Amino acid sequence: MTRKTYNSATLRGKLRVCRYLSADDELRELVPRTVRFTRKGVLRMTERCTILYIKPDVGSLGMGIFKVSLHEGGCELLDTTRRKQSRRTFDSIEAAYGYMKAKSSGPMIVQAAIDLDTVEGSPYDLRVMVQRKPGGKWTCTGKFAKIGVKGKIVTNYAQGGRLVTLPELWRRKGLGEKEGIQRSELLESKALGIARLLSGKRAGMREMGVDFAFDRSGRLWVLEVNSNHPQFHPLRSIDRRAYYRMKRFAASYGRFSSK
Repeated sequence: MTRKTYNSATLRGKLRVCRYLSADDELRELVPRTVRFTRKGVLRMTERCTILYIKPDVGSLGMGIFKVSLHEGGCELLDTTRRKQSRRTFDSIEAAYGYMKAKSSGPMIVQAAIDLDTVEGSPYDLRVMVQRKPGGKWTCTGKFAKIGVKGKIVTNYAQGGRLVTLPELWRRKGLGEKEGIQRSELLESKALGIARLLSGKRAGMREMGVDFAFDRSGRLWVLEVNSNHPQFHPLRSIDRRAYYRMKRFAASYGRFSSK
C-alpha cells in the first residue's frame, strides 16, 4: 500500500465504511450486504446469497479477492494473486472457508455479489473522484468507467481493465443522451453525499475515489470508498481536462503525484 505523505486523512476499513453508509437513511440502499469474514459470517451469508465476494478489509488494486459461487454438492472459488486468477472447487463452503482463511493475511469482509451490468459483454464499474481544497466544499473533479477483462472477477486497471469516459461508456451501451446525463448526475450526487457523510466521521479528509456499479436491473450500488491515495494517473490518456483538474486540487493539499 502506498505510504501517504500529504495532508489528507484516511478512513480505513471497508466494513467500517459500509456500517457508516448503512446507518444513513439516503445512502443505505446503495450498500450490498456486508459482514466480517468469519466462519459464522460466511455460513450466514450463504443462507441468502449464492455468490459472494471476500475482500481484504484494507486493500487495493484488486489483489487478494475471492469469489465464491455455490452449486449443488459444493462451491467454486476464484481468487486473484497479483495479475493471475486461479480456480478451485470444494465439496463444501466450510472447506472453501478454511482455504481462504489460510491464504488471508489480515482482516477480510464478506459481501453479497452484485450481478454487474455489462458493456459489449464485459462487466464494468464506475469511479467518481471527489476532492476539496483546504477550507472548501467537496467537488466532483472527475468520473470514468473501468471495463473489466471478460472472465476476471475484478475490473481494476491494475488487473488488466481499461478506462473510458462516461459519455463513451453510455454511447457503447446505446443509451440516449438524456439517460446518460441522468446516470452521470446520479453518480455525482451520491458520491458527494458519501464524501460529506464520511468526512464528518474523520476530520481532515480531502480526497476520495468512490467506486460504484449498476446491476443488470439498473440499480446503483457502492462497491468501495478509497481515501488512501486513490490513483488517477491513467485518466491522463482519456480525459486530460479532468486529470489536470484533479492535479490542481491535489496540489492544494500537498499531493503532487497522481500515482
